[in-house]
Amino acid sequence: MAVSDWAASPQDWQEALDELKEYVAPAFKRLEQRASAGAFIDGLLSGVERKTGWMLAEEAGLARPYRIQSLLGRSSWSANALCDVVRRYSCEALGDPDGVLVVDETGFLKKGVHSVGVARQYSGTAGRIENSQIGVFASYASRWGHALIDRQLYLPKAWANDPERRKKASVPDDVAFATKPAIATEMVAKLLDEGLPCAFVLADAVYGSDARFRRMLEARGQAYVLAVRSNHTLRIFEDWQLTQTDPETMIAGLPHDAWYALSAGEGAKGQRLYDWARVPLSHTSEVGFSRWVLARRSLRDPDKQTYYFVYARSEISLAEMAAAAGLRWTIEECFLRAKDDLGLDHCEARSWHGWHRHMSLVMTAAAFLVRLAAEQRRTAFSKPNKTSPSLEPVGTC
Repeated sequence: MAVSDWAASPQDWQEALDELKEYVAPAFKRLEQRASAGAFIDGLLSGVERKTGWMLAEEAGLARPYRIQSLLGRSSWSANALCDVVRRYSCEALGDPDGVLVVDETGFLKKGVHSVGVARQYSGTAGRIENSQIGVFASYASRWGHALIDRQLYLPKAWANDPERRKKASVPDDVAFATKPAIATEMVAKLLDEGLPCAFVLADAVYGSDARFRRMLEARGQAYVLAVRSNHTLRIFEDWQLTQTDPETMIAGLPHDAWYALSAGEGAKGQRLYDWARVPLSHTSEVGFSRWVLARRSLRDPDKQTYYFVYARSEISLAEMAAAAGLRWTIEECFLRAKDDLGLDHCEARSWHGWHRHMSLVMTAAAFLVRLAAEQRRTAFSKPNKTSPSLEPVGTC
């Protein structure tokens, strides 16, 4: 949701924004930091095209960008503390028993070699190997909207094992190399420990193909729908024999009537219809839970298929699996809006804490817009003869 989409009066907007600033104020140690953070957030929500230090300072009426740059660099405050506060703010607005937690990464293209974590690596943003930073993010989606609620920069091995580069970029001593799935495993475990209401955890094949990530969720009794590669190795023990197969082979053996046309949710042009099928897995699981291989194929091009591992209550229907799988797009919407409207990819800071501060401040501005939209939605559906919306999150971040 862009700033221009908010239809309330300027006074209502300002009152809500003042409430946000008061809510996040405890994350900052000094009044000067709170004032600078407020100016930073105002700039992110403004129509300034580039959310750089100079542009945000000019928008705030400052002669120089010192205060803005100091907020990201020299001043002392915790980006993680701000992220925690913003997460509570978002989840107060969006929390719902049917909500889902989504994990994905996004790339930030860079020209130089000095920004923390920058390397020649695959970026989904560019669709190829580029000089970039990669951040692992978590978002929360419910019938009331969706928002980014956590983030961590991926630190390649070349950075993690280079003491001089670490020192220059202020990488904390306790940050070691971790794969993206390992980062996601720790991140999601923390979020679930906080009691986030979550019906499913969703992620793409980078995370779904990681056994440790899946085991962590299953140990918690947490349902998931995780994309996997078509050739992911599966070892199945049946009739006292161990058979090796993969999702593509299992699904290929299904008869024609095993496929059903079902919706993966509402899209810009209506319902997003695909053919869906599933195969139960014989692996033992917790009482009341089962595992499946789920497949989605295009109605126009049957050879175009996507595969998932599902762990959920045994009575779950195929339609419920399809609906859950279709919600992974919400985090992509969050990335798109945060980059296009709020400058998520405009970070100039080169340090570890500068990157996390910028991301947390952008997430703060995004959460403000999400909460406004969620309150509008709740008001609309509290009127007589209105029913609560289904879990088709609105296009806001």
